[in-house]
Amino acid sequence: MIEWFNYYGLIIMSLMMIPNIIFAITHKNNQPQANKTIEALEQVGRYGCFALMVFNIPFVCSGFYFKSAELIYLVTNGILICSYLLIWIICWNRHMKFRSYALSILPTAIFVFSSIILGYYLLLLFSIIFGICHIYISVKNSK
Repeated sequence: MIEWFNYYGLIIMSLMMIPNIIFAITHKNNQPQANKTIEALEQVGRYGCFALMVFNIPFVCSGFYFKSAELIYLVTNGILICSYLLIWIICWNRHMKFRSYALSILPTAIFVFSSIILGYYLLLLFSIIFGICHIYISVKNSK
């Protein structure tokens, strides 16, 4: 049985949020906005993913279901989060399509991968909602 609190997920979410918080404080949001419905769905997906990465709901999250799953979870998410942070560092003040796409695709990949390896289908649902909406908004705002 998996624990209800995912410390690894908390670390992943914290690392993901650090550059976002710093960027929000140091840069004004002057990008065009997308459709209000898409934005609302993105927020539902985002906060659902945040919560479900940290809190495992019993009987909904089956946990690591094969022997090396935990190691694969840590290594893969480690590579994805390091890539995410590296792109933030390299592209900090550059408004490029690459940055927009990468910084929307990588968190989506983290959420989708985590949901699959944990057998956490509620997280997968929120990941799909978040990913579709977040990538759509990033594409629209990068034009």
